[in-house]
Amino acid sequence: MKIVAIDSFVLTVPTPKPMALQYPQHKLVVAEISTDEGIAGLGYSLVFGGGGAEAVHAYLETRLAPVLLGEDPLFVERLWERMFRADMGIKKQGVAAYALSALDIGLWDIAGKAAGLPLYKLWGAVTDRIPAYGSGGWSKYSERELIAEAEKYAALGCKHYKMKIHHLDPRENAKRVQAVRRALGEGVRMMVDVNQRLDVIGNIRQAQLLEDLDLVWYEEPVLADDIAACAEVAHAIRIPVATGENNYTRFEFRELVERRAARYLMPDVCRANGFSETLRIGRHAAAHQIAVAPHVVHELSLQVVGALSNGFLVEFIDWTPPDLFEQMPQCSEGHFRIPDRPGHGMALARGAREKYRSA
Repeated sequence: MKIVAIDSFVLTVPTPKPMALQYPQHKLVVAEISTDEGIAGLGYSLVFGGGGAEAVHAYLETRLAPVLLGEDPLFVERLWERMFRADMGIKKQGVAAYALSALDIGLWDIAGKAAGLPLYKLWGAVTDRIPAYGSGGWSKYSERELIAEAEKYAALGCKHYKMKIHHLDPRENAKRVQAVRRALGEGVRMMVDVNQRLDVIGNIRQAQLLEDLDLVWYEEPVLADDIAACAEVAHAIRIPVATGENNYTRFEFRELVERRAARYLMPDVCRANGFSETLRIGRHAAAHQIAVAPHVVHELSLQVVGALSNGFLVEFIDWTPPDLFEQMPQCSEGHFRIPDRPGHGMALARGAREKYRSA
């Protein structure tokens, strides 16, 4: 089998309310990989909020796609190494990582289809049913909107909900978290997300106001680049730290593990150089008894969690319009059933490319 063509483009997708209050749109950088045997693979990277998607597309199309043309797509590991090393002067983070991720996801889609297996079974399945946590709670929500979203996820059976704590006053953040906690009751546990907005001292002060709420985790406390500071926070507060959505390679995650900077790791398959590197990260975490809860794109993350003994939860952000994908996995009783279709099981809906294409 040989790769004969790679068609790539950008989709700009508006988000529904209340998420649109914070992010009016997201963008997908999509790669459709064609082979001479008629098997095609779909790969894509979600660029949250859309910033930089066109740069990701340009790098994918001009620097990485040519590396794959004419090659056997089933040599996924070899092709991943070639893409990773294609530009040795370009660190595989940000733009380069998003681009490589889309192509790696597409290659694995072909591999699964060629084998006639969903990827989680191809990789060695642990489970086919994954618990989800509802995610949102953006800072631009009113308290009423915040509680309404949390209750929506709870009504779908989700036993966990994550919200943002972005207010400059840590007491105001604590007040909002407590309001949601009261509304949800004892049946739902909560997480909070700092999104890299505080320094070490600020995080210690904030966490002290939340320690009595039995939070599952305290997410991304400091700049993702500063692993030493993340470790300092993790050692100083009484809430387990989660991080990783803005870390890109196994080498960064190795440092997070070695510094004991987090008890939950959150690689994003669209940022962490695709399925290949995300699986390496997950298995390394397993050797240290650290749980993995991938960041967003739950429809792809399901395959990873289904193949990891230390997989914990997938993040459920309900942002996709019904006409973007065919057969989007549905949350039932707080869980997603992993699609049993070969590959990763996702396909663009008819007409989605034409409706949402922007580049």
